[in-house]
Amino acid sequence: MRSARLDMALETGALALPPEGRIAVYRPRIGDDLSALPQDRVVVLTGFKPDHDHFSARYSTTPAPPYAAAIVCLPRSRQAARALIARAAAEVAPGGWVAVDGQKTDGIDAALRELRARVDLSESLSKAHGKLASFRVGPDLSDWLPRPATVQGFQILPGIFSADAPDRGSILLAGALPAKLSGKVADLGAGWGYLAAEILKHPGVKSLDLVEAEADALACARANITDPRARFHWADATGWRPDTLLDVVVMNPPFHTGREADPKLGGAFIRAARRMLTPGGSLWLVANRHLPYDASLSECFLTHEEVAGDSTFRVINATRPRRANP
Repeated sequence: MRSARLDMALETGALALPPEGRIAVYRPRIGDDLSALPQDRVVVLTGFKPDHDHFSARYSTTPAPPYAAAIVCLPRSRQAARALIARAAAEVAPGGWVAVDGQKTDGIDAALRELRARVDLSESLSKAHGKLASFRVGPDLSDWLPRPATVQGFQILPGIFSADAPDRGSILLAGALPAKLSGKVADLGAGWGYLAAEILKHPGVKSLDLVEAEADALACARANITDPRARFHWADATGWRPDTLLDVVVMNPPFHTGREADPKLGGAFIRAARRMLTPGGSLWLVANRHLPYDASLSECFLTHEEVAGDSTFRVINATRPRRANP
């Protein structure tokens, strides 16, 4: 979808590739086709580890401003979108262009309306249920750059998951953890560190691996968690492996890859936890009640039971992981 608009913009002359210099592409997603751009000049910039790893096989992912031009792939969060546009405007050389591209379902119409009040924005190109428009760098958009907020003593950046307060599911999970939680623990999809802080209140915890795919969220976790038992990993939790097998895995896994719920993602987290645990290890999981995780839990663990919850969430403890394939 994105490539259709980019191809049209280049073919019609709405965008003209600069004759030289690097072209930054901010936050593309797996499946985005960037082949219309000169491969040796493209720098892909994304803080989401699966996307980063996907594009790093073909493009540079090392930040190297200033850029001759940039394409911002609009995220769904309004604040995150503002931040990316402002970052591009600051990192592209004066006179270079910044294109903003997104689907209607991601809020591209509202984003372009807001941007048009700040810059001399081109006419938008509409195709494949989305729009693309561009502007020349010059106006100061630095007030759109993200500024950390403090929520209940935690530093949180706008645009990351649960940026306004701890997630209700995580609160329920923290309250259900056993009083004698101990050993080597991992928090998969650790976010900005709320669950990690609760886990580390247990003196029996020897170590805690915080595994998080979103770089901004992990940066907040590093600021929020100063306990020397904590170790931080920018990684896709479904593929990450600990140095040694763990006693406990705790997680509030994401269940969206786009706008629609994708239970397969939570299932992948459950299978990853099974691979990480000792034969006597246990998984503590919170999930929305409507998500069909029982089949994955039965596949991966000999026992599992609901131990807490409310009308929206259920907290599950799974024990005795089944032998995993290598």
